[in-house]
Amino acid sequence: MHTLDPHCQALLGSFDELLPTLQEMEGTLLREIKAVLAEAGLLVASLESRVKGRDSLAGKLELKGSKYKGIADITDLVGLRVITFYSDDVDKVASAIERLYDIDWENSVDKRKLLEIDSFGYLSLHYICKDKRFPVRFEIQMRTLLQHAWANMNHDTGYKSGVDIPKRYKRAMSRIAGMLELVDDEFSRIRMELTDYRRRVQALVKSGNLDEVSLDRDSFKSYLELRPFDGLNKRIAAVNQAEIQEVSLLPYLNIFAFLGCKTLGDIARLVKGYSEGAYQLACYQIGLTDLDIIASSLGPQDLCITYILKSGGGKAGIRRMFDLLNGASESNELMAGLLVEQSKDLAFMNQ
Repeated sequence: MHTLDPHCQALLGSFDELLPTLQEMEGTLLREIKAVLAEAGLLVASLESRVKGRDSLAGKLELKGSKYKGIADITDLVGLRVITFYSDDVDKVASAIERLYDIDWENSVDKRKLLEIDSFGYLSLHYICKDKRFPVRFEIQMRTLLQHAWANMNHDTGYKSGVDIPKRYKRAMSRIAGMLELVDDEFSRIRMELTDYRRRVQALVKSGNLDEVSLDRDSFKSYLELRPFDGLNKRIAAVNQAEIQEVSLLPYLNIFAFLGCKTLGDIARLVKGYSEGAYQLACYQIGLTDLDIIASSLGPQDLCITYILKSGGGKAGIRRMFDLLNGASESNELMAGLLVEQSKDLAFMNQ
C-alpha cells in the first residue's frame, strides 16, 4: 500500500479519469508506428507497448510526486519500445519516429552517448514525444535485441537497484555487457559488408564479368535474374507448343557446385557447351507426348544430366544429382538408370 499526500492522490485520480483515453492512445500509436516502420522497410525484432499500471504510478508518485504539477508532466504514462536486430537500425527507427511526432528534445535522452570510454552498460535511445491529438506526452524507447537482453538481465540481477553487490559480480556483468556491445557492432559491420558484396556481385553479373564472380547463393540469385536458361527452355517448349511454368531454380545451386562449378563463368560455359545435348534429351522425353506444360527447371535439369553423362559420371552421377534435388530415395536409382538407357543412342553421346 502506498502512502500518498493529497497532491499525489489528486494526480492518481486524474490518471484514473484519463485511463480510457490512454488505452485508446496506446492502440493508435502502436498502429501508426507499425505502419511507418513497414513503409520504411524496417524489419524489427519486436514492437511493444503499455499503459503505465496504476500501482506502478502510485509507487512513482510516492517517491517523487512533488516534481509533477499535473498529470501531463508525467511523460511515461504511455510507453512503446522498438527492438531492432541491428544497432544501426536504431537510428533508422528514430528517423522514422521523428517524421511521425514532435520530439521533446529537452527530456529525450540518448543513453548510448552517456557511457564513459572505459565503461559498459545499458544502451538505449529514449524519445519523449508529443502530438496535438493526445493530452499527454509519451515515451518511445529504441534499442537492439542484445541491448534489450542486457537491460532485462540487469534488472533481474538488481544491478541498477542501488544494492551493493560484490565486485566480482559487477566485473562479470561488465564483461558480459562488453561482449554484447562488441557482438552488436560486429553484426552491423557484417551486414554492411554483405550488402556491399551483393552490390559488387550484381554489378559484375550485369557487366558480364562472370568469371570474376564466385558461385554462392547471392551470386546465383543475381545470375538467375539474367534468365540464363530461358533460351533452352523456350526451345524445348516449342517441341509441343507447351507453356513454361516458372519454378524456383535456387536448388540447382547445389547441383552446379556438385558438378564442379566455382564461378558463374563455369555455369555460363556449361550452358553454352551442353545445351544441344540437353535439347536432344528433352525431345526424347516429351516429343511423343501431349505434354503442354513444362517446368522452367526442365532445361537446367537436362543440361546437368547431359554434362554428367558426357563427363563419365553415368548412373551414379545422375542419382547423386536427384538425391541433392529431391532427397535420397530408391526411385532416384530407377530414374537414373532409365535416363542412361534413354540417352545412350542420342547424337550428343556420340559427339
